[in-house]
Amino acid sequence: MQTIRLGSGNLVSSRLAYGCWRIARSADAAADLATARRAVLAAIDAGYTLFDHADIYCDGRAETSFGAVLRETPSLRNNLLIATKCGIRFAAGSNTPYRYDLSAEHIIGSCDESLRRLGVETIDIYQLHRPDFLIDAEEVSRAFDELHRAGKVHEFGVSNFSPSQLALLQGAARWPLVVNQVEISLLQLSSLGDGTLDQCQAEKITPLAWSPLGGGLLADGPVDILAPQRAYQPAQIVALLDEMAQARGTSRMVLALAWLLRHPAGIVPIVGSTEPGRIAAAVEATQIELSRDEWYRLLTIARGVPLP
Repeated sequence: MQTIRLGSGNLVSSRLAYGCWRIARSADAAADLATARRAVLAAIDAGYTLFDHADIYCDGRAETSFGAVLRETPSLRNNLLIATKCGIRFAAGSNTPYRYDLSAEHIIGSCDESLRRLGVETIDIYQLHRPDFLIDAEEVSRAFDELHRAGKVHEFGVSNFSPSQLALLQGAARWPLVVNQVEISLLQLSSLGDGTLDQCQAEKITPLAWSPLGGGLLADGPVDILAPQRAYQPAQIVALLDEMAQARGTSRMVLALAWLLRHPAGIVPIVGSTEPGRIAAAVEATQIELSRDEWYRLLTIARGVPLP
């Protein structure tokens, strides 16, 4: 698979990342390990080198299951980049609501817990999962310094940060932020116009795209476009993707990912399927370069209105 340098740092990643959010959803350790093993090994075989985690994924079991796969074959760690996130805290009673916590104490403590669950000595990219409205940028910078000096983290990044929130943190941090992980897809276009991708290009920050297939709605197979729990409106874009995919002899999923890869900010889509076939099939997107006309045709349908 093609590779890309992450931000202004020294880490080089596969052009697609593998997202580990779903690899341990059964709450049965043996079943979770089987799912994780199948998905992670399929991703490695397909050329993925960046693996995306968060401390809250499957209540920590995703990191635990991934760590178990690494313990089975320790040499795998040599060629992988592990990214994980902290900062979201679930409710624990009426006096402790669901909240964000980017205090130094929580950042450092969460990092130690992730290292333990993953069974590794160092996290390659440690990200702040959501912007804390009580963030003290200087305090976060001190936490980053401590984690880096201790050898627990190589590089730092954020997730779901607006351009102004990222700038606030970067202004205080001694270490360059190498990634900003945000939702980007043909069904979620806000980063094109809110300054996120502009900032990424200007500051040499790599955008990681979570939900690049709109929660699976742009993946291959039948799509329930009337599902009431979906906020997206995928009918028109799915039809156009299918039309263009048939003309190119490829799939809807591949073109949806290729649309992201075409952007000059160097978007790295995070593929989250646990099906080995889909994990491998997604790599075809790295071999397709959409023309400017194709890219704008998809954008126009995705917007639902003509460009001004």
